Amino acid sequence: MDKKQHIAIFTTASLPWMTGTAVNPLLRAAYLSKDGERKVTLVIPWLSLKEQELVYPSNITFSSPSEQEKYVRQWLEERAGFSSCFSIRFYPGRFSRDKRSILAVGDISEIIPDEEADIAVLEEPEHLTWYHHGKRWKLKFRLVVGIIHTNYLEYVKREKNGRIQAFLLKHVNNWVVNVYCHKVIRLSAATQDYPKSIICNVHGVNPKFLEIGKKKIEQQQNGKQAFTKGAYYIGKMVWSKGYKELLKLLHDHQKELAGLEVDLYGNGEDSDQIQEAAKKLELVVRVHHGRDHSDSLFHDYKVFLNPSTTDVVCTTTAEALAMGKIVVCANHPSNEFFKQFPNCWTYDNSTGFVEATGKALAEEPAQLTDAHRHELSWEAATERFLKVTELDQVPTSKPPRITSKNFMSTSFNLRRNVEDASAYIHFLTSGFEASRRMFGAIPGSLQPDEEQCKELGLAVPAGKQGWRK
Repeated sequence: MDKKQHIAIFTTASLPWMTGTAVNPLLRAAYLSKDGERKVTLVIPWLSLKEQELVYPSNITFSSPSEQEKYVRQWLEERAGFSSCFSIRFYPGRFSRDKRSILAVGDISEIIPDEEADIAVLEEPEHLTWYHHGKRWKLKFRLVVGIIHTNYLEYVKREKNGRIQAFLLKHVNNWVVNVYCHKVIRLSAATQDYPKSIICNVHGVNPKFLEIGKKKIEQQQNGKQAFTKGAYYIGKMVWSKGYKELLKLLHDHQKELAGLEVDLYGNGEDSDQIQEAAKKLELVVRVHHGRDHSDSLFHDYKVFLNPSTTDVVCTTTAEALAMGKIVVCANHPSNEFFKQFPNCWTYDNSTGFVEATGKALAEEPAQLTDAHRHELSWEAATERFLKVTELDQVPTSKPPRITSKNFMSTSFNLRRNVEDASAYIHFLTSGFEASRRMFGAIPGSLQPDEEQCKELGLAVPAGKQGWRK
């Protein structure tokens, strides 16, 4: 009998979309399965061709899930440096233009057969369960871990009637996460707070960046000048990703920062406006198209300026530290994890930003120790994940099977239990097209359409009982 843990990682995005919820769950799957002690399945969304064209960059599209899987594995092997030994499965997804997100279609818990259901990791659990209609995750899997990646409340607040929407969303998020997750991990205190949640950064950096940093240490130890360029920033070129704060700081302190030159790298819908704003400064601020942060172009920069406060844990900050650079960033909950590293210099106000930037440009970065390098790695992130989830202490007994057919009777038998009643209300609410659309679901997303069923090898659903492979 196979006693290995079976870990199914469900996420809300996939390569080639270079977003955090595509990259980090992929690397988590790779490192959890690397030692062969557990079976891991990564479950990612499959989009129709017309929606791939909306989401994926550089006109990259796939005619079949197997073609996309090949792309994902090749990308991973090139960056991680080892062959992956986990499975990849796809669930039907739809792209929401207004939310700029991929939403699940149908009961995606069915992608994992009942006999394989053991441990589920929901990357962005609120996102995955807002419109979930089907088996209750906690009853199908003996442990469900939710990892909170995004502070959706901050994004919603920027919309019309944002504060009211954020108030409602906060309670909806609490509702679904409590109903569907046993444990909740927040990457930092910058996310929405959840009852009984644990704050732990369970992300690491691509090994490529650590290798770059290792070469820089060797240059420093040999007495060579490791960093020949000044300051830069890289990020999606939208105002909310730190550009507004950075350009304001540069504008307000042009005299104190006289002589400073900054290079900005990124692509995004606000790139033209950001370029115009940069031209108005007396300082030299160059705006460039986005590039991969591991590109040799970035190796020689010494200072990474990142005033953003909208991130939960900024990936580019971790990458810059791994490459041996000094990072000047805000004293903010999203940067708490990085404060343990000697090259992370935080500031509390604009005066502090000016002082830290000037000092960083005048000094040499500290050489990272092996312990620091390990802490940034995916090996350490995996260790933190296993520890905080207490996977070694998970009981071996399987939960009783709960199918959609007996969901109703089960809920009524346990009506005294508030959580079961709450789960049943969500099950009912998510089962009607009118109520789903009222809460922002994509029309017709209760079940996958015939095209997606055919592409994924699923039986075409006959009614509202969900679909099966």
